[in-house]
Amino acid sequence: MNRLKLKYASVKYTSVAGIAALAVLAGPAVPGAGAVSPHSSHAPGKAVTAPRPTLTAKSTVASVRAWQNFYVYGVGRNMRPGTRVTLQQKQGKRWVSLPASVYTARNGAYKMRVKLGLKGRNSLRIVGGRAISNVVYVKVR
Repeated sequence: MNRLKLKYASVKYTSVAGIAALAVLAGPAVPGAGAVSPHSSHAPGKAVTAPRPTLTAKSTVASVRAWQNFYVYGVGRNMRPGTRVTLQQKQGKRWVSLPASVYTARNGAYKMRVKLGLKGRNSLRIVGGRAISNVVYVKVR
């Protein structure tokens, strides 16, 4: 343990203000008391950031017939309950929002009924609350 050794001149302090000034110059009596780590996320002057919102997505099926119902479900974390989440489908190189959206429950869960008519392998994802889910693949026959 490192101890700070200071050499003081022989000065007599007769006032409380003089003693307080000496205490401020000497620093805290206990190591770490009143000290803030420069790497701390709660250091003064730094904004405390909230955890980043995330979304998960799963499908109830891997393959369906055209226009057959299935569900996409998952959980949103670090976002408000009642956040609107929307289904997106990859068409070519672009993600297109489909007219299917629901609101998350109190625990962040959602379940969305989906019908797809585009035959082949469909790439789907969920977006909402500044989060993007993983990609879910569903084959439409």
